[in-house]
Amino acid sequence: MSIQINYKNSVLKKDLTNLILFVDEKFSTSDLKKYVSNSEFSYISELIKSSDTKKDLLLFEINSKRTIFLISIKKDIKTSDVENLGAKFHGYIDYNKKNSYFVYLDTINSKIKNFAGYFLHGIKLKSYEFNIYKSKKDKKIVSINVVGKKNQISSQEKLRFKALEEGTFFARDLVSEPGNVLHPDEYAKRINSLKKYGLKINIYDDKKLKKLAMNALLGVGQGSIRGSYLVTMEWNGLKNNSKPLAFVGKGVCFDTGGISLKPAKFMEDMTYDMAGSATVVGLMKNLALRKAKINAVGVVGLVENMPGGNAQRPGDIVKSYSGKTIEILNTDAEGRLVLADALTFTEKKFKPKFMVDLATLTGAIIVSLGSEYAGLFSNDDKLSNQLLSAGEKVEEKLWRMPLHKNFDKLINSKNADMQNINYVGGAGSTTAAQFLQRFILNKTPWAHLDIAGMAFSKYGGALNSGGATGFGVRLLNKLIEDNYE
Repeated sequence: MSIQINYKNSVLKKDLTNLILFVDEKFSTSDLKKYVSNSEFSYISELIKSSDTKKDLLLFEINSKRTIFLISIKKDIKTSDVENLGAKFHGYIDYNKKNSYFVYLDTINSKIKNFAGYFLHGIKLKSYEFNIYKSKKDKKIVSINVVGKKNQISSQEKLRFKALEEGTFFARDLVSEPGNVLHPDEYAKRINSLKKYGLKINIYDDKKLKKLAMNALLGVGQGSIRGSYLVTMEWNGLKNNSKPLAFVGKGVCFDTGGISLKPAKFMEDMTYDMAGSATVVGLMKNLALRKAKINAVGVVGLVENMPGGNAQRPGDIVKSYSGKTIEILNTDAEGRLVLADALTFTEKKFKPKFMVDLATLTGAIIVSLGSEYAGLFSNDDKLSNQLLSAGEKVEEKLWRMPLHKNFDKLINSKNADMQNINYVGGAGSTTAAQFLQRFILNKTPWAHLDIAGMAFSKYGGALNSGGATGFGVRLLNKLIEDNYE
């Protein structure tokens, strides 16, 4: 089923099949007389007396062809609440099995600018499904027709919401693809296709990476028959030389754990170990589509971690792009190796205003925060507070976790500058972040988001129906909108 939104600058007709009207939080019916017949008004008014008005949405089946939905708007409602209302309404679309609905804008009474836009945005985000490999697809198209003259959504806002949806959906698509389809070679090609939106794309393949001495990243992928890549995406929306905002993503297209092989149970989920990179790619597509007035760069490291005959071994020592050496004690702690080279490269080449990296980095963050918060680690309070605020506004929540020099002793190595895992035990997510911090060489403001518990949902969330969530695209877009545009 796909959702099609049509904007109709027309007056309300009283015989529309499935009508959505907005009321106050008490479900007051006094204003409804303008929009429904007298008999319908009497019928609804009587039923409301015995209805649970603590709910956000009530539906009244007038007859087999006509249903009226009443959606309550609370006085203290937030934009994220409005999106959630749209997502809840999507559930009624599934239940009601009708093909056409009419949202009447003139009943909206809220201080929130673009209320209707957020409501429709919630419907669209919830409607996503990944079904390209199913032989029988639901080809049903549901039309959401927007009528009324008040609270019209501007063309600019329509573009903003559409760009954010497309960026989020692109990220979800990438995460949802199976590992035999979206291996690093194919992933690099898909990113390269974004050139048509105005992004400048550079692809560094094995040969170029060897020349750059990105041995930490290359080591992860050396057991695979697929190539390893570092891909950069540049968006220059300011047309000047101001420092870009930088976003870096872990792109392990499939993670077997390498020689330190993972247990078979749930290994199929490791197709989403590239979700951090998917967020970066989706964000960059969004910025290009909406012509964001910033300079930004996205950098992703794309590898496949396989236990082949040429695979990296526990005990190997590699020299990273930064020049620092790393002892590989566990080949399943591979994401930090990919990010180590990507972070140093990004800082050195682009000299960004700040760097935010995203990765499904540790299972330990799920132990700490479950699937409610992503872990935030940072060397900069200002950037941290901006991220926390943006996360609250779009309900992609973050929780700041500690970094401290005392954790360094847990990753110091006797044989190299550092080791890639803490075998003493404890603080798994923090020591991983502490490891990454060592590759920020010039004190650039930096934040690491460990999204292992947020990138994929088996049961679905407020704005997604299960599977890949696209977590981080809306969060980082909000960070940019609120602070840098």
